[in-house]
Amino acid sequence: MASAADALRAEISASGGAIPFRRFMELSLYGDGGFYSGVGSAGRRGDFITSPEVGPLFGTVLARALDSWWMELGSPEDFTVVEAAAGPGTLARAILAAKPECLRVGRYVAVEVSATQRARHPEGIESRATMPDQPVTGVVLANELLDNLPFDLAVFDAGWREAWVATNGDRFVEVLRPFVETPSILPVSAPHGARAPIQRVARDWLRDALGLVDRGRILIFDYCTPLTLTAVTSSWREWLRTYAQHERGGHYLANPGEQDITTQVMLDQLDTVAEPESLRTQAQFLQLWGIDELVEEGRVAWEAAAARPDLGAMRMRSRISEAAALLDPTGLGGFSALTYRID
Repeated sequence: MASAADALRAEISASGGAIPFRRFMELSLYGDGGFYSGVGSAGRRGDFITSPEVGPLFGTVLARALDSWWMELGSPEDFTVVEAAAGPGTLARAILAAKPECLRVGRYVAVEVSATQRARHPEGIESRATMPDQPVTGVVLANELLDNLPFDLAVFDAGWREAWVATNGDRFVEVLRPFVETPSILPVSAPHGARAPIQRVARDWLRDALGLVDRGRILIFDYCTPLTLTAVTSSWREWLRTYAQHERGGHYLANPGEQDITTQVMLDQLDTVAEPESLRTQAQFLQLWGIDELVEEGRVAWEAAAARPDLGAMRMRSRISEAAALLDPTGLGGFSALTYRID
């Protein structure tokens, strides 16, 4: 397989010497030799930890929310849960293990573009590379997806310009070009060198997801920033990050295919598509749907079996440490949980 760097150089050459940053990010993550097409993955043995990799408790709580929303819709037999960017299926496994009533009659669709990741999906679900092409009644889940969707990069240099990527020898370098139309979300002026993500792909994803669900909800978990202006007035390193093997990576143009590229999700840009029904922290969302009750259940089960613990008791005890990570306000608990309701 060709490396991501080779694929990028070929496309840059074929495109006349430069490509938009959005395309650089897309190929670096999802193209031939891209991070998610090869070495990249979530999990303790991967490159970063997301909530499902902490343990099954996250999926157990989500199963409660799914059942409540299913009953709210009148318990339809065609209820569908669509998980976008399902990775290796870790969240799907946890939700299925919780045995929600809605999936006794409904179906779980795991959408993942990487064939390598799809090969690890569990039995009992529908595994596919693209979102369903027919409307569904149910819920679309997206856990840490929008931060990984390619975005345009705006740079202030005596006016707002768009970052493109070219080559200089073996290096990838940034070149600035005028916007065809300057995004209205940007302020008129900014400090020299200020940067901001323009998240058209994330907005399109939300618009498409809202169009896919005829009745139900969209549920999004991600690290978010309320205003694009915050990105403009802060160091780009605070909202544009790379990761590899659980550590911060190098510059976002370095080592394509070998590190994740991710950004804060700008909520004011999503709001141009639709405003959410609710916006909570992840900790607030999980507490709303009973994580504290599940932790107490686990504590009681562990104490009852502590003298001669079996595997089931150990799983119940793990809820305590899992909850601590999932609710941590400085970490996963501080992520945003957005729901959109479609009637």
